[in-house]
Amino acid sequence: MKKLLVLGLAVILSTSSCFAWGFKKKQEAKQTLNTENIEVGQSGKGYIGTLPDISKSFGASEPKTAKPVVENSKLFNSSDEIKPVPRDNPAFVNIILKEDKTSPYLNDINDLLPILENILTCIENGYDVQKFNAKVYFLNKNIDYLCTKYEDKPEYNFVSFQKIMGLRTYTQSVANLRAEAEKYRPYLAYTGAGYLYNDTVIDQQLEYLKTEIEDTIVVIKEAR
Repeated sequence: MKKLLVLGLAVILSTSSCFAWGFKKKQEAKQTLNTENIEVGQSGKGYIGTLPDISKSFGASEPKTAKPVVENSKLFNSSDEIKPVPRDNPAFVNIILKEDKTSPYLNDINDLLPILENILTCIENGYDVQKFNAKVYFLNKNIDYLCTKYEDKPEYNFVSFQKIMGLRTYTQSVANLRAEAEKYRPYLAYTGAGYLYNDTVIDQQLEYLKTEIEDTIVVIKEAR
């Protein structure tokens, strides 16, 4: 009986020793692995192993495109939606449309005003013969156009139109006088025929013309 007890005790002790020895080996192996990982991390190569895939959890969300809400509406050009223009209403015609009350004749003679004012400036500033005659030529061409346009119409007999016609003749006469003076003055004395071309006579004619132009401007502005 004692032998059996001694034998069982020996078996138990040997088993415990084996278990302790195996546990010790496992702990040493684990410690060795941790030491290697620390050394690898310290060497700058980073962690060696397989990392979990976390990209699905942090995926970028795509922006959503908002679509405008479009409701069906009637066409803008629909004849049922647009009211006709009240052309029979005098208030609409006179206020909204503002019909031009100026006759074509008044518009035509008013176009002469800036031309006449340019000739006045030319006389007052003593422009030379070439510039003066060029402005007179332009004026007379515009008056010729009006003569052709209103020759067989009542406007031809208006006081304003007859005033313009007389001015055309006068300006052309002064222009011719200045041109002839430039041409013949070196060869003529200031007596006889040459008297017409001296500076005194020409300046006097320019003053008369200036007054005539100013009177014509007043007549045109007062024409109705």
